Amino acid sequence: MQKTTLITVVLTLFVTLTSWAQFPAKPQLVKDPWTRTDLMAPASLAAMIKNSKGSKPIIFNIGVVENIKGARNMGGASEKENLERFKKALSSISKTSTVVVYCGCCPFERCPNIRPAFIALKAAGFKNGKLLNLPTNIKVDWINKGYPVEPKS
Repeated sequence: MQKTTLITVVLTLFVTLTSWAQFPAKPQLVKDPWTRTDLMAPASLAAMIKNSKGSKPIIFNIGVVENIKGARNMGGASEKENLERFKKALSSISKTSTVVVYCGCCPFERCPNIRPAFIALKAAGFKNGKLLNLPTNIKVDWINKGYPVEPKS
């Protein structure tokens, strides 16, 4: 009887563990509107900002965090009026421009600002629209690496 019970427990444990392995640890309920090619690495943007001879991207801070050097602060894009202001700003820019949006208030999966802003950017027809890859936050993924920020006033 003990041998049968042990086999049952082991089989139950095996089935449970293999079924858990089929699902991601953090299920994502909504598919992100960007692909990997839509993401810009922080080091790439920092190099573009520092390069005095190269063309500069147009950078929008669509969150409530520090401004990256040269960024236009739109405020949190989760707020309707800020999202409308962002869309209006986009309407005056050439569709061939490189436009980078970022927030960095929190990890991507919890950020209320990046999805509405990125969707607006793509809907406006920007072929070179990018989301700055700050998966943790601006402090960890940008500031702690010594990348350029606007001085606080």
